Amino acid sequence: MDDKALFKLTSGLFLFITKTDKDNGCIINTVLQVTSSPVRIITVVNKNNYTHDMVKKTGIFNVSVLSETAPMDLYKKFGYASGRDTDKFTGYGSVRRSENGILYLTEYSSAYISGKVIEEKDLGTHTLFIADVTDAQIISDDESVTYNYYQKNIKPAPETNNVNRKGFICTICGYIYEESTLPEDYICPICKHGAEAFKPL
Repeated sequence: MDDKALFKLTSGLFLFITKTDKDNGCIINTVLQVTSSPVRIITVVNKNNYTHDMVKKTGIFNVSVLSETAPMDLYKKFGYASGRDTDKFTGYGSVRRSENGILYLTEYSSAYISGKVIEEKDLGTHTLFIADVTDAQIISDDESVTYNYYQKNIKPAPETNNVNRKGFICTICGYIYEESTLPEDYICPICKHGAEAFKPL
């Protein structure tokens, strides 16, 4: 089976934000509206993300729908570091709080959606959250980014100086694992994708 075929599925990229004792957010690629009355969405979040644990505690979140204008620095800030180790919103001023008290982006976003979790399902490495939409607002007329657009237009091309290096490179974020074999259960420490996202150098 060619797992890369799954990368052909159309999806967007979103900043998933919540708050406990501090604000935190992570990049996710699964948010779908599933009902219109009541208005409900689902989100799927990797359990390795600190934001995942925070939402399990609070049950509330905002999703900022990222636009094509979002720079790579935003993806690095919220996708390549853990909120366990850093305060991702320190010095980041392009945010406001919605009525639920959670931050949302005021730039690099086409909309935000507030959710209140009503049910969750354990999917192994991820949790699926079913949520009632409690608020939603359009931020800009910019096109919402797709995963394909991100790969082709935002994410930097892989470094070409890896010719003599041995190991495996993550096709999502470019992290290099410098060992001769990659464990089947290996998780990228940067973007949290599994071994299926790696290819030999």
